Amino acid sequence: MNVLLYIAVLVGTFLAMEGITWLTHKYVMHGFLWYLHKDHHQVQPGFFEKNDAFFIIFALPSMALIFFGTYDHVWWMQALGFGIMAYGAAYFLVHDVIIHQRFKWFTRSNNAYIRSIRWAHKMHHKHLDRFQGESFGMLLVARKYRDKVRKDRKLMAGSRKVGYAPEAE
Repeated sequence: MNVLLYIAVLVGTFLAMEGITWLTHKYVMHGFLWYLHKDHHQVQPGFFEKNDAFFIIFALPSMALIFFGTYDHVWWMQALGFGIMAYGAAYFLVHDVIIHQRFKWFTRSNNAYIRSIRWAHKMHHKHLDRFQGESFGMLLVARKYRDKVRKDRKLMAGSRKVGYAPEAE
């Protein structure tokens, strides 16, 4: 087995997962499994949500591919499984840690990309029902959200107060 081919399948799977996530979020989570996802769009007390069941639902194919790929020595199955797992780890970091701040690790980032994904997700959550919505992806951010963050930065740069200004003598 060629290591570069293994890495290519793993990385390709990771990249393809953004499209799969978008489709699943729009047509499954906002479709026939809305009853699991609905509480994610509503403010409710508690750390866990029914929506957290999707972690298990999406982890099962990854675990199965890794297990059977390892057990049967089918390298591409294992690479697919690890690619899905890597995307799941990125999803957790971006969605639960950075966007929703369920864990207080990166609460004050001023990075333009992070601000863009947070704004895009905020626009997704402004819709409380399953039929209206926007920004169903996670890692790829539409240009309008990046442009909004850039525009806000320029506006804020013009209104910054000077920390020290010498007095006129």
